[in-house]
Amino acid sequence: MPGRTFRSPDDFNTQLADWLPIANSRVVRRIDGRPIDLVSVDTAAMLSLPPVPPQTAACSQIRLPRDYYVRVLGNDYSVDPSAIGHMVDVAADLRRVAVTREGRVLAEHDRRWSRGLTVTDPLHVESAARLREQFQNPTPTADDADQLVRDLGDYDRAFGVEFRCAASCNEEAVW
Repeated sequence: MPGRTFRSPDDFNTQLADWLPIANSRVVRRIDGRPIDLVSVDTAAMLSLPPVPPQTAACSQIRLPRDYYVRVLGNDYSVDPSAIGHMVDVAADLRRVAVTREGRVLAEHDRRWSRGLTVTDPLHVESAARLREQFQNPTPTADDADQLVRDLGDYDRAFGVEFRCAASCNEEAVW
């Protein structure tokens, strides 16, 4: 349908419903008739539908980058930044874009039909700020205070090395 623009699948279906009665009542030379008169012939030749509906969502698996956005059909959608660096599953159908990791939903957005948009969930921005703050200002843990620090002189004695400093001993350093 060249020359037309659509805001959503519903808009497309509305425009198509207005256009089909006009198009189907025209005589088409290639089929030697009007499409509306040949619908019964096509219907008789069709197979029955399968018992299980086919999957219609576009699915992929990617490693979530540092900017915590996934690109789906030309648009960027935010994801919970706690999954940065992990493999996530991305599923997009006509209405939704969903991102999951190990069965846990990390993001759900309404699918956008334009291109070049960035869709951001404010909760993902807050989570990213919190994680950034924790990374930049780590809190010391009890394990950090209890860590043993080895005296470097132990290594010198183990390897039989003796270092004397010329500045403190007024002698030449022995290396």
